[in-house]
Amino acid sequence: MKILFLTDNFPPEVNAPAIRTFEHCKEWVRQGAEVTVITCFPNFPGGKIFAGYKNRLYQKEEMEGIKVLRIWSYIAPNRGTARRILDFLSFGIGAVIAGLLVRRPDIIIATSPQFLTATAGRALSLVRRRPWVMEVRDLWPESIEAVGAIRSKRLLSWLEMVELHLYMNARHLIVVTDTFKERIQQKGIAADKISVIKNGVSKEKFYKRPKDKTLLEKYGLQGKFVVGYIGTHGMAHGLDIFVKEAEQMPEGTHLLLIGDGAEKEQIRQMVKLSGTQRITLLDPVSREDIARYLSLADVALVPLRRRDTFKTVIPSKIFEAAAMEIPILLGVEGESARMVKTYQAGLCFTPEDWSDYLAKLMLLQTDPSLYNRCREGGRRLAEDFSRPVLARKMLEILRRIN
Repeated sequence: MKILFLTDNFPPEVNAPAIRTFEHCKEWVRQGAEVTVITCFPNFPGGKIFAGYKNRLYQKEEMEGIKVLRIWSYIAPNRGTARRILDFLSFGIGAVIAGLLVRRPDIIIATSPQFLTATAGRALSLVRRRPWVMEVRDLWPESIEAVGAIRSKRLLSWLEMVELHLYMNARHLIVVTDTFKERIQQKGIAADKISVIKNGVSKEKFYKRPKDKTLLEKYGLQGKFVVGYIGTHGMAHGLDIFVKEAEQMPEGTHLLLIGDGAEKEQIRQMVKLSGTQRITLLDPVSREDIARYLSLADVALVPLRRRDTFKTVIPSKIFEAAAMEIPILLGVEGESARMVKTYQAGLCFTPEDWSDYLAKLMLLQTDPSLYNRCREGGRRLAEDFSRPVLARKMLEILRRIN
């Protein structure tokens, strides 16, 4: 089976979409599929091309059996609107052109957000007369409206029309949460056209391990109770709340923030102005090093702002922390909270509520019995959401609809 996958995020980028796509494609190759990925040159989220790459017209490479075709696109940091639209548009157009030049696939997958990647998948399916599948990793335009990234009602209405058009014309939809499926069904899409393949974790990389001694010494974290966050510092995450109140954390508690994004510079300035010594800010780390850095955390912070839209998501950070048996401190309502509570993999606090966060943090810090139950709950959660198993399930869906 020949699969063509369109995505604007792919390793060496380390955000959740890049890792999900890579892990799935790697497993499909193991199962005998021929997989070609069309992507851009790695730059997310800072809008700067990674070392070892240049923004050329195109470049071919192979990663663990996956054929990767990188194409030129307008590069912009993950903030603002106009330049990001140019970024999305250039990749969408380039993906269509590149998709016409590769070997004819049996099936095309295009992942969202953003919509222009999905639109490229739709266009290629028409020209190459092959079925296409839309992977819905976020509900656009709901999510961008929730964080105020776009305020124009006219533009949002137009995006909603594009969204519905794509849903209707895809051969099948793959969504990452049960709530996504429910929301899309409410738009008139038949339930049997939608399959749920949730995020998961590869236990080859993420497993229980002691704290990395070299990193502990390097950042002076010995003997500290570390609250760790690794990921995008974006508008949706509300990290400014935790930075602002860092001095109110229990004695001996330290906040470790690793990553980049639209809000990173603002957070950096807040830390500098506060003069606090209880926060360590680090730039993004490589995909190979994520587990080493995550091992420093005594609890894994997983926050989003308090918006109805975010009740539909399940952040992938949950699965990675669970696999390493690190209790989760979740500031997200809805489906992800139900998952953490069901497995008892951590504690949930009301998003953007500092007092509730502080109370739950103190419980994890002072109750060893609770802490160990959360570690065991995380282990069970990770076992049920093995990335290779989920990838094989998705491959069976692709074979069935091809």
